[in-house]
Amino acid sequence: MGVDFKKENHVAYITMNRPEAMNSLDPESMAQLVDVWGTVKNDPDIRVAVLTAAGQKAFSTGTDMKKTPAPTECMAASYLRDGQPILPHMKMWKPIIAAINGYAVGGGLEMALACDLRIASSTAKFALTETKVASLAGLNGTQCLPRAIPQAIAMKMILTGEMIDAKEAHRIGLISDVVEPDGLMDLAKKYAEKIATNAPLSVKAAKQAVVMGLDMPLDHGIAFSHLLWGVLRDTEDRKEGFQAFAEKRAPEYKGK
Repeated sequence: MGVDFKKENHVAYITMNRPEAMNSLDPESMAQLVDVWGTVKNDPDIRVAVLTAAGQKAFSTGTDMKKTPAPTECMAASYLRDGQPILPHMKMWKPIIAAINGYAVGGGLEMALACDLRIASSTAKFALTETKVASLAGLNGTQCLPRAIPQAIAMKMILTGEMIDAKEAHRIGLISDVVEPDGLMDLAKKYAEKIATNAPLSVKAAKQAVVMGLDMPLDHGIAFSHLLWGVLRDTEDRKEGFQAFAEKRAPEYKGK
């Protein structure tokens, strides 16, 4: 299997499992990843997902060019039909954590950029190298990287194709945490389970407010956030949250 999937305590764990190929994605594993994101989106028992990869050498180097056949139709037809379905943020408002355990290069970095939280092992490396091979970071790299880190640094990475290490990625804000390799999944699980204990509708609304608000003028973003606050006001979970606080107990949220 190119992509492994398991569910535990409201958390989905997605593992790209082709370490012999730097966890690059061939057509089969791409199809599996698309199916997995559909499962995460549509399963009400899943509240958060963790995306990682097998081994410690690579998170992903993007498309496996050796096993990806040349296209049989024009690019416009394929793009307008399929869009970019391997990217999680285009599928759902559930939070996604990228646990980056090695090289995140090209499409691998673009997949990480599509996640909401990015944590990495101390051995991780990051780059968009497409300009070195006469191509372009065409999934989301040219748009998401300058939104994740300062524009000047993003431009340097995109135009030069140079690679940075985990320490530098943490310094510029590309990732939130750096840990030793053997502690990466423990930290990912800790964050995922902490998110999963929160009210799922509130978590979804918070992600939507942030992601959509970034493309709005500030006053519009505040108005949209207030609208979502109003939508949540009468939910069963909000009442449960207040009651649990008053009774000094852990809330039991149901996503209703």
